Amino acid sequence: MDKNTIDLKLLSGVLDKYAAVKGSLITILQHTQDIYGYLPKEAIELISERTGIATSEIMGVGTFYTQFRFEPVGKYLIMLCQGTACHVNGSELILQTIKDELGIDDGQTTEDGLFSLKCVACLGCCSLSPVMMVNEDTYGSLTPDKTKKILKELREAKG
Repeated sequence: MDKNTIDLKLLSGVLDKYAAVKGSLITILQHTQDIYGYLPKEAIELISERTGIATSEIMGVGTFYTQFRFEPVGKYLIMLCQGTACHVNGSELILQTIKDELGIDDGQTTEDGLFSLKCVACLGCCSLSPVMMVNEDTYGSLTPDKTKKILKELREAKG
């Protein structure tokens, strides 16, 4: 993303509140991602300047936790569980359905910016397997047909 499109002033309140607070890096990163939808490089550099934490350490924390993203995501972030229960109950078939319907793979975003796909280790909803989350909504007991219907409804709701 072009540096000119990142308004770093949006971070000033967060950094004013937390930059001097020891142990607040994760909180700062969470707020940063809430503001931008991901962790832009320019924001990481500003966080480093204001906190005194090396960018390499910030990146280490950011890459360790799966909640953080370094690229913009679509309006609908699909997190598909690949845990044991989901795998045994057909998550690979659901993954293939999503790939076929959206034309994207794990870690990619559709050209229209509407959907992003991320395979995750576990969503903690084993009794609903196979399961996916779309933003804050959880969809369980998925089948290829149910998955297609969900994607269709989301696509139509974009307007």
